[in-house]
Amino acid sequence: MAPLRHRDFRLLITAFAVSASGSWAYNVALAVFVFEQTHSPAWVGAATVGRFIPALLLGAYGGVLAERFERVRLMVGLDWVCAGLMSLLAVVAALGGPPTLAIVLAGLTSLCSIAYEPAVAAITPETVPETDLAAANTLRNTVDNVAVVAGPAIGAALLFAGPPTVAFAANALSFVWSALVVSRMRVRSRPVDVTEGGQVGPLRQMTVGFRAIAGSATATMLVAYSVIASFVYGVDTVQFVVLSDEQLGTGATGYGYLLAGLGVGGVAAAGLVNRLAALPRLGTVILAGMAVYCLPTLLFLVVSAPPAAFAIEAVRGAGTLVVDVLAITALQRSLPSEVLARVFGAFFTLVLAAISLGALLTPQVIASAGLDASLWLAGLGIPTLCLLGWPLLRRMDEANVAITAALEPRVQTLQRLGIFAEASRPVLEQLARAAQEVDVPAGTTVIREGDEADALYVLLEGEMAVHARGESGVDHELPPMAAGAYFGEIGLLERIPRTATVTSVGPSRMLRIDGERFLAALTDAPASASLLEGAQGRLSRTHPSRRPAVAVPPQRSAAEPDETLLHGGGD
Repeated sequence: MAPLRHRDFRLLITAFAVSASGSWAYNVALAVFVFEQTHSPAWVGAATVGRFIPALLLGAYGGVLAERFERVRLMVGLDWVCAGLMSLLAVVAALGGPPTLAIVLAGLTSLCSIAYEPAVAAITPETVPETDLAAANTLRNTVDNVAVVAGPAIGAALLFAGPPTVAFAANALSFVWSALVVSRMRVRSRPVDVTEGGQVGPLRQMTVGFRAIAGSATATMLVAYSVIASFVYGVDTVQFVVLSDEQLGTGATGYGYLLAGLGVGGVAAAGLVNRLAALPRLGTVILAGMAVYCLPTLLFLVVSAPPAAFAIEAVRGAGTLVVDVLAITALQRSLPSEVLARVFGAFFTLVLAAISLGALLTPQVIASAGLDASLWLAGLGIPTLCLLGWPLLRRMDEANVAITAALEPRVQTLQRLGIFAEASRPVLEQLARAAQEVDVPAGTTVIREGDEADALYVLLEGEMAVHARGESGVDHELPPMAAGAYFGEIGLLERIPRTATVTSVGPSRMLRIDGERFLAALTDAPASASLLEGAQGRLSRTHPSRRPAVAVPPQRSAAEPDETLLHGGGD
């Protein structure tokens, strides 16, 4: 897949694959260890909740930590801590220690994930270009689902071969592997002053992520449905153990094979999700995903054959992957990078709260009304609840379609420039969304020679006069620019101060694209030869002794016209 072309993402996903497989093996071993020690579904639910309580209480602050510290170093440190905790859990299991202590150690391991998971989610956009972001999230979820297949299978095999101690030790080694691999990543994040100059305390730092999610209608809706899907997963963590033991006849260890079924479904659906993420209307997709995840649960009312149960879980796994990937990708795309880790801290807190609530309520339902009642609630009650949100989903879709339509003129303008010849439609839409439309009165100096280069400008209407002193120190006039021209790219590409002064001749209208956004777009889609040749040609007029920092790729013959020079441009 395309994201694997990028070295840092390969390292990130490799470490994640091994660590996730070990964690799923450990989850199965923990559930079985607690069930065998207590023979109580309520204790199994307590094990699930016990793993999540620390993260639930402090999860939002985990996002703050992932903003405050460099993320790669933070992830490596947390991996080593988790390796130590898993080693202690292996000792507890080997000595036949109390399940309460096992749950405490599992909770401490979960506590480390409150900063780890937001750090991974926030750094993913830095390891791949925008065009590969949805594919990267899909691949990460696919790997997670492969881990759901491999992990429980490994866990079950280890449980058949030996006591839970072996599975816990294997998970400790997976954390060691993850630490060694992640430490080789080259990308580094820039720590953020989460205190905003000492004016913001810890509580307000934690609420930044929640407020950012609430500020985006699309993010709010997608997160809401992802949280509902997480509640269903919490229900599953208890139902699967009881279902496997009482109905399928596979014992408590069969729990792992049902989780593996979910993973197989996720793998099968991975190729579809990237295309779905690009659709402007996601409401129907979300409801369909929830229906596919929940409705097949009703088949367990009549199914008692393990192969059929595995197939049912495979279908359900496809549905939950769609919901989760759409939510994560929407957050990464629509919210500012400087708050992204805190956003994911808030998001994972909501997810853990939903899982914990599902795991807490399900034993009560099973104890009071039986397993069938629990299956009815999860299979039919949840989809019915999801339908109540259809008016809001439709409103979200209409807003997204309206935004896409409003951006279309800007996208067409950028396409006509020729400077983004290699850019895909998603990259152009991101630039169009980030661009600011500016009205400029006559005689206004838009950029001044010697100032810091901070933006690219696209002239929509009007005319611009260009003057420069350059190396000669004598002010001279350069060719003017008319509508359809762009300017400001030289300082951005060469990372130097402005090389010319651009002033509006009459009332003008232009698009302003932030410099970082422009350069990020060139990372996603390499700069065209015409852009680089034109920039270098104009640089030679004002600074003939300066050698360009960005080389022109040999993509055209000299006989072909220079489209950039034809359409204007300058700094």
